[in-house]
Amino acid sequence: MIKKVKNKVICGNALTVLKQFPDNSVDMGITSPPYNKRENKKGWLVNKVIYKNATDNLPEIEYQKNQISVLDELYRVIKSGGSFFYNHKIRWERGVMIHPMDWLRKTKWVIRQEIVWDRMIAANIRGWRFWQVNEHIYWLYKPKENNIIGEELKSKHALLTSIWRFSPESKNPHPAPFTMTLPIRAIYSIMDEYKEGIIIDPYCGSGTTLVAAKILGHYYSGIDISKEYVDYTSKRLKNYENEIPSAMKEIPKHIVKKTFKERKEKGEFVGKHRKNNINNKEKTPTLFECYERGNK
Repeated sequence: MIKKVKNKVICGNALTVLKQFPDNSVDMGITSPPYNKRENKKGWLVNKVIYKNATDNLPEIEYQKNQISVLDELYRVIKSGGSFFYNHKIRWERGVMIHPMDWLRKTKWVIRQEIVWDRMIAANIRGWRFWQVNEHIYWLYKPKENNIIGEELKSKHALLTSIWRFSPESKNPHPAPFTMTLPIRAIYSIMDEYKEGIIIDPYCGSGTTLVAAKILGHYYSGIDISKEYVDYTSKRLKNYENEIPSAMKEIPKHIVKKTFKERKEKGEFVGKHRKNNINNKEKTPTLFECYERGNK
């Protein structure tokens, strides 16, 4: 079955299509689902967000149950030791905060990290709160052999912080696209040593995740309920080479001159608070110790 969906963009309901995937058949995934913003949330600069052939106006309980079901199907589909990056945002309904953690903690996934996406622009600009320029990216992890910690990232990837700062895509027909930088960074960090893995996006929209996977030499599998977006994604994938130059701007950010291990082996500086510092030199004094010495 996996051969039938590899390098395919499938038009259909995410939950229904995912149930056709074999267990442990996909390496990792990235998505940003519709946020259930009721199709009526707009600020001074943003028109209504309306998706083609899909509703974004469900009762909140129904919406969250559906997201849990989709995420649990993804847990089944993704291989043990695999990751899924889930982009969502904090919402408010009549003054009540609705946080993605409300349903993420009810899924089978281990929440490995919460990353803040600084979009540098507020979607709904009103005076009820400080301008909300951030969204969240949840790094979800499927444990392998009951190891909920997982494998360590390479230093050149781990050096990047948990705040990702870049603007959303602007030249895109989809009403809520993320930028190419997001899936390139996630895929490159996780799949650096893996070749020709399968990357899934169950709400692929305009196909940014799938194009990123193809650029990095992986297979892809996308699902979207809108035929219009599926057709657009298919055309975009055929012309993916046009997007390579902009996508590759992310790669030079993944660099570290010397790893912690290399500095330690050469007796170089590894942190002023370590007990055994460089070549057994005197421990770096605390601020209090400096004050005491200066007043003797």
